[in-house]
Amino acid sequence: MSSEQDKHLNRDPITGTPGAHPVGTGLGAVAGAAAAGAAVGTVAGPIGTAIGAAVGAVAGGLAGKAVAEAIDPTAEHAHWQEHHTREPYYSSEYTYEDYGPAYSLGWRDVHTTPADARFEDVEESLAHDWAIYRGQSRLDWPEASPAARAAWERAKRRGRMMV
Repeated sequence: MSSEQDKHLNRDPITGTPGAHPVGTGLGAVAGAAAAGAAVGTVAGPIGTAIGAAVGAVAGGLAGKAVAEAIDPTAEHAHWQEHHTREPYYSSEYTYEDYGPAYSLGWRDVHTTPADARFEDVEESLAHDWAIYRGQSRLDWPEASPAARAAWERAKRRGRMMV
């Protein structure tokens, strides 16, 4: 696995275990704190606001972590490594090392897109990012795009199932 691919395994900063999601947890905590603090504050005043914010931060953090964990980088790599040769865009002149970065690009930030987003809404940004994240892949963007789309759509479906 390349260092670029390893970077997207979301390793826990303390244990090194893949699958940590501090951004998803943090975003959920902030959103939960704001919502719960406002709701409780309107009924219970300033002290209620503080208590509501604390409770909301914990609940929101757990919800944010669940959404972020809907995309497990280790499982996604394993899935695509096993199934990429069955995809309609697959060409035997390329290996998983060529397709892998496109899959990673497709699923890595899908949880940050709106629920109603379509691949076409993010494709221009992904095409730009391909130059940065492709590593040693021999695919140009027109060849990588179908793989990125497949991974993006799979991650989008899986994310919706978890929420």
